[in-house]
Amino acid sequence: MTIGLLHPGEMGASVGAAARGRSEVLWASRGRSAATRKRAETSGLMDAVDLDAILEKCGVVMAICPPHAALDLASRVAGAGFAGVYVDANAVSPATTAAIAERIGAAGGRFVDGGIIGPPAHRAGTTRLFLAGDDAPRIAELFMGSPLEAVCLPAGPPAASALKMAYAAYTKGSVALLLAVRALARCYGVEGSLLAEWQASLPDLVRRSETAALRSAPKAWRFAGEMDEIAATFAAAGLPESFHRAAGEVYRRLERFKDQPGADLDAVLAALLEREIET
Repeated sequence: MTIGLLHPGEMGASVGAAARGRSEVLWASRGRSAATRKRAETSGLMDAVDLDAILEKCGVVMAICPPHAALDLASRVAGAGFAGVYVDANAVSPATTAAIAERIGAAGGRFVDGGIIGPPAHRAGTTRLFLAGDDAPRIAELFMGSPLEAVCLPAGPPAASALKMAYAAYTKGSVALLLAVRALARCYGVEGSLLAEWQASLPDLVRRSETAALRSAPKAWRFAGEMDEIAATFAAAGLPESFHRAAGEVYRRLERFKDQPGADLDAVLAALLEREIET
């Protein structure tokens, strides 16, 4: 089995490395950054140079990209007439999943809905790839014995995407709320008092708010689009969507920290408050 991986970001590279135990994994370097090239090389992925070469050689293509690019990427693959199995493992809404599945199916391909929960899959027991669709068991077999646990869901698409949306609605949504709360307290000059009260009644929030800035700010550029997908998922279920629209705005104000490790809490809060400061 030869797998095409589109594209090896931090998560995608770990998924590609996990699949290498049973498969050859190709990626396309054309137009990719030096950081992506380094990740792919470190993960042992083979460079096919461009997308067309991947589609010619691979029976399975896995898409792991920022949410805002997921539909366009699927359209490019479908437009090339790919007739293999397309695994969309992006953080997208059930509606986006359905649109991707329709385009892949119309081109003669087979579709598997995927959702990844956990950090990059470098250590067993931390990360799960949920799969839904007729070909889900076949894809799950590719990761047997690897650090990535593949779980086939009993329901078909968009079950995996819906599960991912529900999970991230809390994890990433609560991080955005926590950062916004701390910025609010700083704006009104009561941050010290808030931290003292947290320490007394909710001590874990002090650490979580500091960790949130450190871990989330470098990835905020991706999380913003994910919040939009989550908001759309809530709206489609007849539930209020405004909270996650606001969470998306929180992350958009932090997009300047893209790929900057060790984001400073003071800088993060200043970025959140910048619009207020400018008025």
